[in-house]
Amino acid sequence: MIILGIDPGYAIIGYGVVDYRNNHFITIDYGAIITEAGTPFNERLEFIYDGFNEVVERNKPDVMSIEKLFYNNNAKTVIDVSQARGVLMLAAQKNRLPVFEYTPLQVKQSVVGYGRADKKQVQEMTRRILNLEKVPKPDDTADALAMAICHAHASGSLYSSHMSIRKGI
Repeated sequence: MIILGIDPGYAIIGYGVVDYRNNHFITIDYGAIITEAGTPFNERLEFIYDGFNEVVERNKPDVMSIEKLFYNNNAKTVIDVSQARGVLMLAAQKNRLPVFEYTPLQVKQSVVGYGRADKKQVQEMTRRILNLEKVPKPDDTADALAMAICHAHASGSLYSSHMSIRKGI
C-alpha cells in the first residue's frame, strides 16, 4: 500500500510517501509544498492544489493520511489552515484517494508508543522506522512521514481486527 502522509498548512505543506508491505516500509518521496508570504491567499490555495496534484501524479498513492485540525490560540491561523486543508481534501477526492484522519496523539502513540512524546522524539523515531540518514527538513516533512507511518500501523491493526472477526476469532 502506498500511503501519502500530509501535514497541512498554508505556508508549508509537508508530504511524505511510503510503501508499506509485509510490515516493512520503503520511503518513496518526501518534501514540502511552500507558498510565498505576501502572495494573495487565493493564489496560495491554487499553488497548494497544483502542488498536491503533482505529488499524486508522481507517486500514485493508494490512500492519503492527514492530520486532524485542532484549534490553537490564533483564530486567523486556524481558519487559514482550515481553508488549505479543505483544498487538500478536495484534491484527494478529485484524485479518488481515500482519506484517513489522525490526531497528533494518535500519531505520537503510533510512531513512538507514547502519546505525550515531544516533536523531536517523533521525528527521530520516524527517521529510524524509515531508515533515513537524518531527520527530513523542514519539520513539516518529517511530520507528514510520521502521518504515513501512523496510517500504516492503523491500517494493519484494522486489517488484523477485520480478519479476526471474519475468522470468528
